[in-house]
Amino acid sequence: ATAIAPPAAPAAANVVTLSLSILGESLRNRVFWILAGTFFICGLSSTGIVNQHFIPFCGDMGVSAVTAASFLAMMGIFNFMGTVASGWLSDRFDNRALLAWYYGLRGLSLIWLPFSNFDLYSLTLFAVFFGLDYVATVPPTVKLAALHFGPEKAAIVFGWAFAAHQLGSAVSAAMGGVWRDVAGSYGPAFITVGMISVSAALAVLTLHDARGRAEKPA
Repeated sequence: ATAIAPPAAPAAANVVTLSLSILGESLRNRVFWILAGTFFICGLSSTGIVNQHFIPFCGDMGVSAVTAASFLAMMGIFNFMGTVASGWLSDRFDNRALLAWYYGLRGLSLIWLPFSNFDLYSLTLFAVFFGLDYVATVPPTVKLAALHFGPEKAAIVFGWAFAAHQLGSAVSAAMGGVWRDVAGSYGPAFITVGMISVSAALAVLTLHDARGRAEKPA
């Protein structure tokens, strides 16, 4: 765009009041529950389980902490690439389909990991595959919030969805350790979180298509 947009008018309401007011409105909207619920699962299946328990899981399988940390660093490199690519894709394709692919493939990778050999090939494959999908869920979730709630409310709606993400991370971080102590292995935790991620892929497909038309929240 070549025209200079006028500065946005400052919010008339107190920011805390405004945030809580929009949350109250959003809670009556099934779209918000789907976005927040799937983002809860995003935290459950990324920073909660992988950041906290991938290295200990590798340790249980005979992989040293330094080697496992190297694969985690590799995930970070491919995470950068995947997130940038996801932003580009989110402007050009159906964001519901993108999220379905991201959550579905992430879930399958988490289910597959406990059955892998934990050798160089397996861990490299997981690091690349999971890394590309690590934060790729953020751009389409932001875009869906804007499409369904409008640009004025999208940032606050996404903020509350991100709070759900952090809650999911905390639950997974805590329960992954509990499950390891009870079952003697991280395998069941990774498989369960992977199956939950697949359910998120199905959930986002229930959203209606809000592209190309100004709609009120569904």
